[in-house]
Amino acid sequence: MKLNERGLLVVLSGPSGVGKGTVRKALFATEGNNFTYSVSMTTRAKRPGEVEGKDYFFVTEEEFKKKIDEGGFLEYNYFCGHYYGTPLDKVEVALDSGKELILEIEVNGCRQVKEKMIDAVTIFIVPPSKEVLYQRLKSRGTESLEEIRERVDKANAEFGLAYQYDYIVVNDTVENAADRIRAIIRAEHASTRRSIYKYYEMLGDQKDEWE
Repeated sequence: MKLNERGLLVVLSGPSGVGKGTVRKALFATEGNNFTYSVSMTTRAKRPGEVEGKDYFFVTEEEFKKKIDEGGFLEYNYFCGHYYGTPLDKVEVALDSGKELILEIEVNGCRQVKEKMIDAVTIFIVPPSKEVLYQRLKSRGTESLEEIRERVDKANAEFGLAYQYDYIVVNDTVENAADRIRAIIRAEHASTRRSIYKYYEMLGDQKDEWE
């Protein structure tokens, strides 16, 4: 019996290049998972292999700013010349249905989510070393050397913000990182702060049986 039946808002965050997307895909490959992915919206160009509505919703800057004005984002961020944001609609619907809603966002966006949804489970994904991060960014082949340096400089500043998160997961291998996150989700469902009221309710329902 699961004492906490509401879904969890799980935030996978960390510097660019740590493997957030790869780890997220490994989570969703788990047989029998109850995960749903909150697709972000962005103004950047689509990369090779990316699919509209699956990887991102690709929009113009004008469309993005209009949604900001309408209060349509749970969080949004401007990074390396482009906007990124989490559309607010469907977030509560997914959680109320018992789904584990997975967000994959940058560090600034994570702070915004925590301010609006204090029950969010925030996980800081980090590489095993800075050299590994640099090599991962370089191997993607999607940014210029200048852009890679910009991302590395930003990552160096963001590493110091790990204390703001509930958990830190080292992405040494994708499989290990995904296993650690699954363990965190199981533990969070059993945490006292999430399950205590359901627990007391359960005891109350059983009271007559004891008397």
